[in-house]
Amino acid sequence: MMKWENGRPTREALLGLFRDTASEVGERDFRHVVESMRIDELVIDSLGMLEILGSLERQLHIQLPDESLSDLRTVRDLIDVVEKRLA
Repeated sequence: MMKWENGRPTREALLGLFRDTASEVGERDFRHVVESMRIDELVIDSLGMLEILGSLERQLHIQLPDESLSDLRTVRDLIDVVEKRLA
């Protein structure tokens, strides 16, 4: 169950959702992921990342604009973009 604050999921909840989704898509354990990790450190191929992003969009009922995704370097960057879409 995601923790909500002010009508939105908390950053901790979004990080947990990313971990769960990445683990499901990547068929590996991503519970160790922290916000400061670079996405390329996770060794997720581009198709896997697209699957993760699509799943996050469906689960959170948002759409992440393509132009906001090109600059993603860290998990923190991704959570920032998601939070903006939820605002």
